[in-house]
Amino acid sequence: MSSDAVKKRKPKVVRNEAGTPETKRSRAEGDQLSAVSSHVEFRKVRLRQVQVTYPAGPHLIGQRKLITAKNQEVRVYNEEVELEDRDPQQDYMLYKDTCADLAKLMAEIQELKSSGAKVGSVEIEERHRQCSVHFITLKKLNRLAHMRLKKGRDQTHEAKQRVDVLHLQLQNLLYEVMHLQKEISKCLEFKSQHEEIELVSEEEFFQEAPAEISRPHVTRDDNHQLTLARLDWELEQRKRLAEQYKMSLARKEKIQKAIEQKREYLSSLQPGLQNIMQASLPVQEYLSMPFEQMQKQAEVARHLPPPLYVLLVQAAAYGQACDKTLSVNISGDVDEAKALSRRPEDSQEDESDSDAEEEQQNTKRRRATVGVQLEDKRKAMLRRHPLSLCVDLKCKDGSVLHLFFYYLMNLNILTVKTKVSTATDLSGAVSAGELLNSESLLNCLYASDHGKETPNPANRYQFDKVGITTFADYVSDLGHPYVWVQKLGGLQFSSDGAQSELRGSALSASHMEKTMKLLRGRLQARLALHKQFSSLEHSIIPVSSECQHLFPAKVVSGLTRWTMMSYQEFTELGFVQHVLKAGLVCETDLFFMAVVERGTARLLAAVVLNPRYPEVMPLFSLSLHWKGERSGRTEDNLRAMESEVNVFRAELQGPRPGLQLLTNQIQRLCVCLDVYLETESQVCDGSEGPREFPREKMCLRTARGPSRLKPFKYNHPQGFFSHR
Repeated sequence: MSSDAVKKRKPKVVRNEAGTPETKRSRAEGDQLSAVSSHVEFRKVRLRQVQVTYPAGPHLIGQRKLITAKNQEVRVYNEEVELEDRDPQQDYMLYKDTCADLAKLMAEIQELKSSGAKVGSVEIEERHRQCSVHFITLKKLNRLAHMRLKKGRDQTHEAKQRVDVLHLQLQNLLYEVMHLQKEISKCLEFKSQHEEIELVSEEEFFQEAPAEISRPHVTRDDNHQLTLARLDWELEQRKRLAEQYKMSLARKEKIQKAIEQKREYLSSLQPGLQNIMQASLPVQEYLSMPFEQMQKQAEVARHLPPPLYVLLVQAAAYGQACDKTLSVNISGDVDEAKALSRRPEDSQEDESDSDAEEEQQNTKRRRATVGVQLEDKRKAMLRRHPLSLCVDLKCKDGSVLHLFFYYLMNLNILTVKTKVSTATDLSGAVSAGELLNSESLLNCLYASDHGKETPNPANRYQFDKVGITTFADYVSDLGHPYVWVQKLGGLQFSSDGAQSELRGSALSASHMEKTMKLLRGRLQARLALHKQFSSLEHSIIPVSSECQHLFPAKVVSGLTRWTMMSYQEFTELGFVQHVLKAGLVCETDLFFMAVVERGTARLLAAVVLNPRYPEVMPLFSLSLHWKGERSGRTEDNLRAMESEVNVFRAELQGPRPGLQLLTNQIQRLCVCLDVYLETESQVCDGSEGPREFPREKMCLRTARGPSRLKPFKYNHPQGFFSHR
């Protein structure tokens, strides 16, 4: 068949020349593939009318379309259709075979060239054509591999979308389950008001409730119906009790009316009784009925030693004139006192001298009984008079201070023991254990009067004879020989600092009123401290309404601990050594540790409470633990804080007699710590971000002077802080 005939049989091909270079290259490759009939397949489609639009771009890559005009044959080559029928494993084997053949042809061409064959020879050209065919095959396999990859990615993407849809549905279901669980929990945790009602027990309910309410055949198996039935029974009972209450009120009104009538009758009797009492006054005076107790006490008072008698007379006179609540009673063995007053007084000094001489003569013979004799002599020297006085000082709150006065006959001194009776229980505060202790309650009632040693200088020589080193060893048994006790009994010794010309009753009368006021003030101060310590131990600073204006409305720093400590523990603190060296602390003082905290800052305050509080201000020594340890000895601002707390008594005392002084000092210490931390963080902290202690106090100036002192003085009406 001639080539002209072949050309006549070829169909006309309509080409789209507007494609991309990749499209043109694909069409060129398709023309070359038409010569390789073993690797391509054609599908013939008879179309009556074909209208095709070719989009520009890479969509025609790997495709070959031959389109004819109307009523002409169209042959279409589609690699995607071919890809579905091809086996990837076979394509892989074809790829390996093609690569092997291509390598073989290249080797043959190399051999031909090395053997001297020319470049345009027939053998080399034939092998070039075969290599071209293999290259075309490789390109086709490459396209098929990319198409398979794209198809796999599309399938993977579709699968991921399906998984995402299913995951979203799962999340929705889980959210619904969680919502339903919350609703179920709310229903289970719901508390009805009937749960707060104390219903009768089930046994009592079935015994007392009528059958129409209890319904045992229903309620025994159904808890809900049982609860409803018990509520119905409770309602019936309350209705019945309400009726009884109304009847009781009516009966109460009748009884009250009867009581009022009887009161009116009794009040009508009062004028007549008063007339009878007034008419019987001469008879009472004649019979001495109102003065019977006074006469008995006067008879017993005859046997009192002179100091106790002076004290009895002056205390009774003071109670009758100035303090009606003061009472004086005589206690002890009257018969022994009578016998003692009848016995002649022997000279204690002569007796002790004769005993000493006899002891020196018979030392060897009586060596085993010397200790017993000395102990007997000590007891005889420290013997108390059989009678004693009990003075009761009553306060408005119902508390009573009992003072028991004793007279040591051989030492010629008075001693006192105390006991406090309160209307309420005061055992709650641990740190207040020493406040009402009878051994230290009256310490330093007057300045430097500790009551440990006898004020009579002659007793020192008496003690040396019987081997007594100090009277303080016997204070717990005999009482405290305070100087003011001696003066109340009219006794005055040459060892007293201030000598007075008054003696006896005049001396007692001159000290009676002041001493009684001090005693009552001491009791009130200790009771107030006891209540305050109970609050301080619970980290509460009790500030009275009269002292609220001394502090700002908001105080952030707070007391976290309040404990009592001993004198030894106080001396071991490093930041109180300057106080000890200055002699501002005595062993008779009370020592406490207060801890004030705010955030990471921790302020330790060692408090020295003088027994004469509130006359003597408590002394505070400070140590701040924040970004290191600081004290009043190392930083001026802490020294200024100590000055604010320790110096300005007039501002912190509050209403007289100043029982709020200690709590006001602690509250001011908290305020000063707020000012210190807020202004200190502003000056020293240069870091960005929120500060640990935000500025809440209004200050005119945060620092002043070379020492950069902070404004610790609070101005009440204006509400700002300034420097002093």
